[in-house]
Amino acid sequence: MAYAAHNLNDTIVALATPPGVGAIGVIRLSGEDAIDIVDQVFHGKGLKEQPTHTIHFGAIRDDSGRILDEVLVSLFVAPKSYTGENVVEVSCHGSNYIIQEVIQLFIEKGARTAQPGEFTLRAFLNGRMDLSQAEAVADLIASSSKASHSVAMQQMRGGFSDEIKKLRQQLLDFASLIELELDFAEEDVEFANRKELKKLVEKIQSVLRALIQSFKLGNVLKHGVNTVIAGRPNAGKSTLLNALLNEERAIVSEIEGTTRDTIEEVLNIKGVQFRIIDTAGIREAEDAIEAIGVEKTMQKVQQSALLVYVFDVARTQPAELQADLAKLIHDNVQVLVVANKMDLNPYTKFEHYFGEEETGRLGEREAERAGDTPTHPLTPSPRHPVTKEAWVPISAIHSMNIEYLKEKLYEAVLSSDMVLESTVVANARHYEALQKANDSLDRVMQGLSEEVTSDFVAMDIRQALHFLGEITGEISTEDLLGNIFSRFCIGK
Repeated sequence: MAYAAHNLNDTIVALATPPGVGAIGVIRLSGEDAIDIVDQVFHGKGLKEQPTHTIHFGAIRDDSGRILDEVLVSLFVAPKSYTGENVVEVSCHGSNYIIQEVIQLFIEKGARTAQPGEFTLRAFLNGRMDLSQAEAVADLIASSSKASHSVAMQQMRGGFSDEIKKLRQQLLDFASLIELELDFAEEDVEFANRKELKKLVEKIQSVLRALIQSFKLGNVLKHGVNTVIAGRPNAGKSTLLNALLNEERAIVSEIEGTTRDTIEEVLNIKGVQFRIIDTAGIREAEDAIEAIGVEKTMQKVQQSALLVYVFDVARTQPAELQADLAKLIHDNVQVLVVANKMDLNPYTKFEHYFGEEETGRLGEREAERAGDTPTHPLTPSPRHPVTKEAWVPISAIHSMNIEYLKEKLYEAVLSSDMVLESTVVANARHYEALQKANDSLDRVMQGLSEEVTSDFVAMDIRQALHFLGEITGEISTEDLLGNIFSRFCIGK
């Protein structure tokens, strides 16, 4: 979306509250003429004479003198406003008819309808916030859990962008010395100490790598954790889903193959959202419909970040469990092995299923398939991430140990020492820019090691500065801004 089609000096208007009937609707205007436009139709105090950050009661009348509504008008005089421009917010009754009539009246007096995200775009262009903070506004509006709210709030308050700006400024100071050397290339002088530059790049890269690694966590906190409950028929998967949700969400029956399609629900644990997916039992399907269900199960497992494998301790043999895990485990998935129906076999232990002999066989089969030497059977790895800490004994039908399982789910995502207020990257655009900046600095380090000339070092530093600048908006293009702000709601 290109904003050049409209003049950013226009006064804009939009509904700032969700559309639909409600107690009130808030209509927002921003621009040089915002106060004057509202003042023309507001009957109460003269708005142009009132100080900023004040609220006034009065009536909105059309040109014929007809009262459209009694309203409260909030004034925010430039530059002390969200956008840095004159901003007026009119709180009227939440009737769709009233809202449309008032907005149309403002348009007739000189305002135009705002584009998606245009209020926040103006805040960015007027220096009220940088680009990463502006993007955090959309994330804050969309936040649906304590964790996603914390990440968005931390970014909106400038924690992430402040860190990037400091790194960029340090690199910029050295870059200026490198550029100065280019002006004196014929005299073979060196203004930038190469050892100090190398130390600085190493320091910056350590911070960048930490931010890059935090994206996996940030993405989870922002969008929720894809969590699949899988296992054999009648292992108690649907009973477990119902116990976790504390409601009868899934049909529970002793008949095998009851669940034939996936059932998806959201579970909030300590502010983190888990997108729980109950799946069809893993077995040789007895009909075409069940076969589709089993195929969907395998697809969901491959897409999951967290696998909750449920098995019946009274019926499942170690070889069967290990055969299932060999099929289900994939790279980058965390696994919890849930031993269900412990009330029927209370003496079941982790070692009965993951003793040295059994896990050794699984490790050998995995290694043989991968062409590697098997590791210690209980060593966590992408191919075999099951440890004793991942073992959770429960009785789903009696809700035994369900709270303990929730703790394990939470720990699988957030370690106990993880602080949500620390800088976490949750934006894919920022993640990509950080990776590109880090790649550019890799080339700087390579150039310094190979003692290349200053012009090549300078070129790689410029690239790193460019990608860091893209995050905060110090480097931006019309296409980039259009892509970002077009995702906002109209009134923001």
